[in-house]
Amino acid sequence: MTQKQQMDADATTKGNRRKITLARTYEASLEDVWSLWTTKAGIESWWGPEGFTVKVHKLDLRPEGELLYAMTATGPGQIEFMKSAGMPLTTEARLRYTEVRPMQRLAYVHLIDFIPELEAYDVATVVELHAERNRVRMVVYLDAMHSDEWTQRAVGGWESQLSKVDKLFHRVEE
Repeated sequence: MTQKQQMDADATTKGNRRKITLARTYEASLEDVWSLWTTKAGIESWWGPEGFTVKVHKLDLRPEGELLYAMTATGPGQIEFMKSAGMPLTTEARLRYTEVRPMQRLAYVHLIDFIPELEAYDVATVVELHAERNRVRMVVYLDAMHSDEWTQRAVGGWESQLSKVDKLFHRVEE
């Protein structure tokens, strides 16, 4: 690890990370959007960037409860990236819920333990849902990762997986 990577990683472990905001508005019911985040079928229908599939192993939706899932690279480009990065094609992931306010707000911490040669650390995410007539505004707040490169990858992954939600509901341009 370079000195810059170590400094970035040190800042990450101390919680000195910038926040990223991603927002979408959908013509959908609040219940349908909430279920994407809170049910096994919902999560498996969209979670993970294009070229990856997700299998939920455990879903305990309560503060201090966990979401355990496996994400597997299935697309040729994703398989190639994982191999070239020295990462397995399937990674097990663990989220710990920190806040659950039905139909309003979901917060969790994701253990980042899949990056070779980097000590595991937590990334916080908050999802807020706002009903607006026959629409739902979904705002996702993410912690930046340990480096600009990995933050860009994470944001790209989020944009990719949110494009799956865009296919499930009619997205309203803001």
